[in-house]
Formats: sequence, C-alpha cells, structure tokens
Amino acid sequence: MSPESTGQNEHYLRVFWRAFRTWRGNRPFWAGLFTMAGGLPIAYFPYANMHLGNVTLAMSTTAGAGSLIIGVLLITLGLTMWFHHIVRVFAGVAAILLALISIPVANIGGFLVGFLFSLLGGALSISWAPGEPVAEDTAVEKDGVTGAGTQAPGPEFHTTAAVPQQPEQYDTTVEADGGRHRAG
Repeated sequence: MSPESTGQNEHYLRVFWRAFRTWRGNRPFWAGLFTMAGGLPIAYFPYANMHLGNVTLAMSTTAGAGSLIIGVLLITLGLTMWFHHIVRVFAGVAAILLALISIPVANIGGFLVGFLFSLLGGALSISWAPGEPVAEDTAVEKDGVTGAGTQAPGPEFHTTAAVPQQPEQYDTTVEADGGRHRAG
C-alpha cells in the first residue's frame, strides 16, 4: 500500500455512512421518518394491553380496524417519501389528512403522539425541495471564459474596479494643536 491510495484505507463503516448521508440528502428523509414514527402508535395502541399488577387494561376501541388501516397507510406514506420522493407533496398532504382523521378514530391520534409526528412529517414532506445539482461541464474558469472559448452567461465580472476619487485629501499627521491640515 502506498500513502497516495486513499480508497483502500477507509473503513467500511465510514464508506457506508458516507453513502447513507448522500442517499439521505437526496430525499425528504426526516419527513418519512416522522411519518412512519407517527403511524406506529396509531396502529399499535388500539391493540395494546397494559398490565397493572393482576389487572389487565385493554385499550381497544370499536374502530380498531380503522386505526390499523390509518397506521399502515402512514407507514406506507413514509416509505413513499423515502423511495419515491417525486410524489412528496401528495404523500405529505395525505399524511396530514390521515393524522387529522386519526384523532376521532384511533384513540385521539395515538394519544397525540402519533398525530403530532404524522402532522410534522407531512408538513416536512410538503416543504422539502430537492437541491439543484451542480453541472461540472458548465463550470466557469477563472477568466470568465468557458472551455469552448465563449463568454460565460451571467453577470459580467471585471478584474479591475474603479475607485472613486475623493474630492479632498487630508494629511494624516497630527499637529501639536490637535488639528489636521490639508495636503497639498
């Protein structure tokens, strides 16, 4: 191995993390994560049983199937935000509507936890915008001319800037009386 070969010295976890960060930056990752995290309590709480000593407390309601459907749809919308980010606005609006519907249907929206996460995920999905890719072939050289010899589009940049002339020049030496005198 030579010190110039950088690719062979990297650990596989660092390579995986860098690839994950690139993947995460190209889609509304946090929107999908919050939407899926909001769908889990909405789907889970109507089927959960809490044990307090010998007493079993069932939180099931008559709308258990409705809350299961809402929870599964929210998880599906979160995955859609990740893997089909082109329909992020539709998925965000649908997640917000399902979060609002979960309030009367699924135990106050999964005891407000699922409602708030789904609402936040939908809002993040709607507001997310992809970054503009930077094309390497349209890069402008230092002198403002592209590789083909044509002038680059955009505002003109001049290498020398005209400095405005000041009407009066003052001497910066201080006299004994504390005043400044005009040069010249």
